[in-house]
Amino acid sequence: MNASLLLWGVLFGSLGLGYFVYGKKQGAVMPLLCGLGLMVFPYFISSIWLLVGVGVVLAALPYFFRR
Repeated sequence: MNASLLLWGVLFGSLGLGYFVYGKKQGAVMPLLCGLGLMVFPYFISSIWLLVGVGVVLAALPYFFRR
């Protein structure tokens, strides 16, 4: 594990926490699930490029799929 993985994981985890709290308070399913995914997925990915790619996709999903 190197510093880049750790910093990207912290960044996406904190963004996920924000999405999770917002989705829970608003009753919105998409931000809630994306937030949960953003908090959990850095534990399972060991490639920096894959980590950044999946994180950007999960962070952008609530913007494109609003309900």
